[in-house]
Amino acid sequence: MITRPHLRGAAALAAVALAATACGSSQSAASDALRIAGPFEIHSLEPSSDGYFFTRLHVTETLVTADVEGNLVPGLATAWSADEANKIWTFELADGVEFHDGKPMTPENVVAVLQKMAADAASPLADVGVETIRADGSSVVIELSEPNVSVPATLSHYSTGILAPSSYDADGKVEKVIGTGPYEVAEVSLPSRIETVRVADWRGVEPDVEKVSFQAVGRAESRAVMATGGQADVVFGLEPAGRERVESTDGVDMVSALQPRTILMKMNAADPALKDVRVRQAISMALDRESIAEAVLREKDIAATQLLTPTLADWDAELEPLTYDAEQAKALLAEAGWKAGADGTVAKDGKPLTLELLTYPDRPELPALATAIQAELKKVGVQVDVEVTNSSEVPAKHGDGSLQMALVAKSFALISDPLPTVADTFAEGGSDWGTMGWSDPAVDEAVAALMAGAEGEEAAQHRRTIVTTAQEQLPLVPVSWYRMNAAVSDRVEGFQIDALETSWRITDIELAG
Repeated sequence: MITRPHLRGAAALAAVALAATACGSSQSAASDALRIAGPFEIHSLEPSSDGYFFTRLHVTETLVTADVEGNLVPGLATAWSADEANKIWTFELADGVEFHDGKPMTPENVVAVLQKMAADAASPLADVGVETIRADGSSVVIELSEPNVSVPATLSHYSTGILAPSSYDADGKVEKVIGTGPYEVAEVSLPSRIETVRVADWRGVEPDVEKVSFQAVGRAESRAVMATGGQADVVFGLEPAGRERVESTDGVDMVSALQPRTILMKMNAADPALKDVRVRQAISMALDRESIAEAVLREKDIAATQLLTPTLADWDAELEPLTYDAEQAKALLAEAGWKAGADGTVAKDGKPLTLELLTYPDRPELPALATAIQAELKKVGVQVDVEVTNSSEVPAKHGDGSLQMALVAKSFALISDPLPTVADTFAEGGSDWGTMGWSDPAVDEAVAALMAGAEGEEAAQHRRTIVTTAQEQLPLVPVSWYRMNAAVSDRVEGFQIDALETSWRITDIELAG
């Protein structure tokens, strides 16, 4: 395994202890605040980059948002509608909205923000075919080049959070996050800390929590210490050992929810070995997913039997589940011409089947899962070299065609409607975090029909076509689903996990004591 340099041994333990101590001293003093800790750092104030911090903290708001069940509900827009062709969308804005700098929010402000995001490739709004965005009285009108039924869902994405004009510097870069939500920013310290305070006289129901602090803590051990030591009230992203530590500690509970996120192997279907569907099917069949999930994630129930999680009900087509069958995997390899040698390694035309599996440490379970996959595939004669590197290498190697396989964690509901993400995943020609070197005319046709507004049984049939083809062709090999977890202090009442991570539902929380 190749890894990037990082602190080891005593140096790493010392760093953990110092981090925990530092976090503890500062946050213990903030006992009147809701203290949240998580693994992700804040690298930018730009909405399309790290804007999710500010929607989750209720600082910025989007025109449309989602309830805890994932249903679209009004945000800064009170209502929306489309023309018959689903090409002209109109969003009626709420009255009396003010930015945190005291200035009123106008349709022209909203248009300016959305125009920036429509031109920003990192925002999903750039993918809906926007031709014009304009103000029309108290409404905002978006005209498209092609029909698209997912515009309201796209406008629930964090990148489209509406910022005040005073948020931007002379070059159009965000220098301050000035939103419209029930909390305003008190301090931001990149890359690790955000503090907010409740907005006086906000237009809606006043939240109970007066102050909120978010602390980015990279090491899972430190997060577990903060959760069990009372140095944080809500701690996201605990590893199995940390969860067990929390579960044995009084005064703190684990809360979890299955997310619409799948840990999967992205396959280069144009690779000389992987272009044969029998090889991809053999690789899938060689994975004892339940054992892998039990050993690495301590949860065998989240072993993936299909690409999309069952929580995405409209996309759950009751597929024949992916199963483990090492002998059938060997048979498929043999049928594809890969014969086992004396050492058990399969080879074809004198060349062993050796594949590179790239992954990244941003989600700490991925390297361990890659190692487990390496061991499983060795049992059927496939040699795998695991490379752990920066996540940016996945799109980079996709772009230059050098990627063979990548183990990634992919969310299928960055917005409340999975359709835009599914469309990107199976885009003709592939996509950075989707298929590679693979396409299917039936899938292309089904995606296009859904994006154009197919409804009812017709839409259901198109969804079945997509998921059934993916299950059979395996351009992406599912490994595990993903359960979001949080350690929650007893002094927090009303906490609930939003599986779509639209927000952290802080406005529903009360602090006891």
